[in-house]
Amino acid sequence: MDGHDEQRRTFLRRRISSRCLVGRPDRHRCRRTAPRCFGREPKTKPSLFPSTKGTKTMSTITTKDGTEIYYRDWGKGPAITFSHGWPLNSDAWDGQMLFLAHNGFRVVAHDRRGHGRSSQATSGNDMNGYADDLAAVIEALDLRDATLVGHSTGGGEVARYIGRHGTKRVAKAVLIAAVPPIMVKTPANPEGLPIEVFDGIRAGLVKDRSQYYRDLAPLFYGANRPGAKVSQGILDQFWLWSMQAGLVNAYESVKAFSETDFTEDLKKFDVPTLVLHGEDDQIVPVKDSAVKSARLIKGAKDIYYPGAPHGITATHQDQVNADLLAFIKG
Repeated sequence: MDGHDEQRRTFLRRRISSRCLVGRPDRHRCRRTAPRCFGREPKTKPSLFPSTKGTKTMSTITTKDGTEIYYRDWGKGPAITFSHGWPLNSDAWDGQMLFLAHNGFRVVAHDRRGHGRSSQATSGNDMNGYADDLAAVIEALDLRDATLVGHSTGGGEVARYIGRHGTKRVAKAVLIAAVPPIMVKTPANPEGLPIEVFDGIRAGLVKDRSQYYRDLAPLFYGANRPGAKVSQGILDQFWLWSMQAGLVNAYESVKAFSETDFTEDLKKFDVPTLVLHGEDDQIVPVKDSAVKSARLIKGAKDIYYPGAPHGITATHQDQVNADLLAFIKG
């Protein structure tokens, strides 16, 4: 090592020791290079989601039967709740929640009991239980004049909520690719799907639920159709979210979404309602769901997306978001 190298190393050591990290800060240098040393926080754009540093935040509520329900609560403004489809969780609403939060709304979405981050209850895995959990979230957060949005099984949850709890806290409702009025074939619903279809779902869950979910994802998003543009990421996240649901909860939910008759619930809707559905839905056939629901709900507005699949909140995110915003603001 020559003399120049030794002088350079000595200079660097002295320079470092003069900084605020060793307790004797050079105020001039620190203010230039580290504004936080003296409480001068860099200027940043105010966040839509304020910092909760130093405060305790709660992201769960406990229902009357002891089940913990996880929820997310973003933004400020008129409230919108989101009820997700089977067997997913509230993350499935990210595209809608972020968009609407940025447009001046408070958006709240929960994980259904037994799904996602909520506890895996061995009871209440039916539409009455789901509706009561939604009511518990709404009441715990004291949401009023809320718009209730439900996709697939979540649409049944919204319908049963209105049937059981009324609309005193509800301003509007939205059913997206929703299961009402009833999916299974019965004497009163001859156009429905045979019970064997749902028996097959249960059998698939018991045999190998992981593979069953992988096989279901392409149908859910229409990726099996010629020319479909569905990313591998969308298919992968469907599997990830599905695997977070407890087996007993996913299994029992099949009966809930397929055999529950929501006819009387839909007749109790007395708020403006929007019905959205893809015309190529391979999970919840449109003619036996949205078309019938729109007839049962007084004054409902229905919009159908040509060639669209069941998972339109992802595949047609921008279109769904625009329709939601126009309806809620209208």
